Amino acid sequence: MATTNPLQFIQQVRSEVSKVVWPTRREVLLTTVMVFILAALTAVFFAIVDILIRGGLEMVLTYFG
Repeated sequence: MATTNPLQFIQQVRSEVSKVVWPTRREVLLTTVMVFILAALTAVFFAIVDILIRGGLEMVLTYFG
């Protein structure tokens, strides 16, 4: 594996960073809001599933207990 001197490395890093397309403030805001909405929907979904499983388990335990 070839070694690169520090000056070449820094030049390569700067070259690669210049190719990055940074998101706009609006894109960051929209994706952040989408993440929070999807996290909330997921939490509600698992809460409902938990309630249904708990109710079903209580019915089974009451019936057979």
